[in-house]
Amino acid sequence: MANHRFGGGRTFTFSFRAFSSAIAAAVFFFFCFSFFFASHSDSSDPITFGFSSGSYGVESTRRSMLALKSDPLKPRLDQIRKQAEDHKSLALTYAVFARKLKLENSKLVRIFAELSQSYNDLLTKPAYQALVASDALSIDESVLRQFEKEVKERIKVTRQVISEAKESFDNQLKIQKLKDTIFQVNEMLSKAKKQGAFSSLIAAKSIPKSLHCVAMRLMEERIAHPEKYSDEGKPKAPELEDPNLYHYAIFSDNVVAASVVVNSAVKNAKEPWKHVFHVVTDKMNLGAMQVMFKLKDYKGSHIEVKAVEDYEFLNSSYVPVLRQLESANLQKFYFENKLENATKDTTNMKFRNPKYLSILNHLRFYLPEMYPKLHRILFLDDDIVVQKDLTGLWKIDMDGKVNGAVETCFGSFHRYAQYMNFSHPLIKEKFNPKACAWAYGMNFFDLDAWRREKCTEEYHYWQNLNENRTLWKLGTLPPGLITFYSTTKPLDKSWHVLGLGYNPSISMEEITNAAVVHFNGNMKPWLDIAMNQFKPLWTKYVDYELDFVQACNFGI
Repeated sequence: MANHRFGGGRTFTFSFRAFSSAIAAAVFFFFCFSFFFASHSDSSDPITFGFSSGSYGVESTRRSMLALKSDPLKPRLDQIRKQAEDHKSLALTYAVFARKLKLENSKLVRIFAELSQSYNDLLTKPAYQALVASDALSIDESVLRQFEKEVKERIKVTRQVISEAKESFDNQLKIQKLKDTIFQVNEMLSKAKKQGAFSSLIAAKSIPKSLHCVAMRLMEERIAHPEKYSDEGKPKAPELEDPNLYHYAIFSDNVVAASVVVNSAVKNAKEPWKHVFHVVTDKMNLGAMQVMFKLKDYKGSHIEVKAVEDYEFLNSSYVPVLRQLESANLQKFYFENKLENATKDTTNMKFRNPKYLSILNHLRFYLPEMYPKLHRILFLDDDIVVQKDLTGLWKIDMDGKVNGAVETCFGSFHRYAQYMNFSHPLIKEKFNPKACAWAYGMNFFDLDAWRREKCTEEYHYWQNLNENRTLWKLGTLPPGLITFYSTTKPLDKSWHVLGLGYNPSISMEEITNAAVVHFNGNMKPWLDIAMNQFKPLWTKYVDYELDFVQACNFGI
C-alpha cells in the first residue's frame, strides 16, 4: 500500500512538469510567430504559415499602429524631402549670388529663381500633401515613388544648370576679384599721389642752396659797403613818379627772379630809358635787392627798390590779410607741419602754403595807394620772362575797365565755379559760375578807373567775409576775380602765354609769338625740377657774369 501511493505521486509529478513545459513552448512559439509576421508585413505575398489570411482578417496593404511606428518608408520620405529642400536652397542661393554679381541682365537669376519655386510647387501639390503631413496615418508607396521621381528630375535639372553656369560664375568671381584689386591699387595710388604732391610742393617752394647763396653774398656786400647802395637821404628821382613813363610793379623776395624780369623787359624794350621798375620786397631781402640792381646799368631804365615796411599804411588795422594772419586758427592751418594734415585736401594743397598770406602776394590790391601819382601801371609776377616790347599795352583802349588780362577759360575749365564756393548764398547771388576766369602774372591796371570803382574797398569787403575760408580757398586769384568781376578787359592771348611751369605740351610757336611767358606752376625755372625745353628761355637773362652769381655756382 505504501508502495502504491508512492508510485502514484511520482506519476502526478511527471505529468505536471510535462504540462508546464508544453505551456512554455506554446508561449515561445507564439512570440516567435508574432515577431516573424511583423518583420515581413511589407512583403507583397501574404504569409499564412499554413493558415488562411481570411480567417484572421490580415491584408498586406493594412498595418497596425505598432507596425506604422517602425515603417521604413518614413525615413525614405524624410530623405527625399531633405534633398528637395537642400536643392531648393541651393538654387535660391545661386539666384542671390547671381544678382550680387550683377547678372540681372542674364537669364541665370530668373532660371535659379524658377528652379527654387518649382520645389515649393512640388511640395504643395495636393497629391503629395498627404505625404508631407506629419500626422499621416499611412504612406502610399506608389505615391511616394512618383514623388521621388519628380524630386530627382528637378535635382537633375538644378545640377545641370549649376554645372553650365559655373563658368559664368567663375568669370564673374574673377571680375569681382579684379575690381577689388583695382580698388586697392587705386587707394595706394591715391595715397602715393598725395605724398608725391606734398613732396613736389616742398621741392617747388624750397629755396635752392645756390639761390640762397647769391642772396647772402649780396647781403654781405651791402653790409660791407652801405654807402654805395643806400638811397637814404637822397632826393627821389622824378622819373619814379612821372605818369608819362612806362611803369612796372614787381613784388618779390627772389633776387635772381626779379633781376630776370627787369633784364628781359629792358633788353626787349625799344626805349628802355622810358621804363620805370618799382621793385618791392621784404625787409630781409631789401639789402640784397639794392645791391643787385646797382651792380650794373640797365640801359638807362629807372629802378626803385623798397621794402613792404616802407608803406606805413599797410598794417593790420587796414589790411585784412595782416589781421587774419594773427588768428590762431589760420596760423594752425598754415604752419602745422604734419603730412596727414597737409594732404587732407589734395586739390587745394598748394593753398596751404604760407606765401598765400604773405603781404607781398597781396600788394597787387593796393597799387593806387602805393603809386598815387600814376595813372597806369603794368603788374608782373617774378616768374615771367618778357620777350617783346610791352609799350603797346599803354596804347590799348581800356573802355573804362580797371584790369587788362588774358582770359584762361576753355570749355568748362577755368570758370568762376572752379575758384569759388557757389554753395555759399553770397557767391551764388553775386556771380555767374560760368564766367570766364583770367590770369595773374601780367596785368595792365588803369589806376584812375580803379580809384573811381573803389576796387580796394571791394577787395576788403570780400576778404573780411572770407576769414573762415568759406567763400574760397585763399590765394590771390579768387579775390581778384571777385574784385574785378565786371571791370576786366580781355587782352589778346599772345600778350601772356601761361603754363611753362607745369604744361610740357605748349608749342614753341606759341611761345615765340608771346610777349610774356609765364612759368606758373611748381616747375619754376630756377629749380632742378624745371622743364628742360623751357628753362633756356629764363636762364639767358640771368647775370652769370656777376661775381656773386659765379661764386655760388648758380645754374650748374
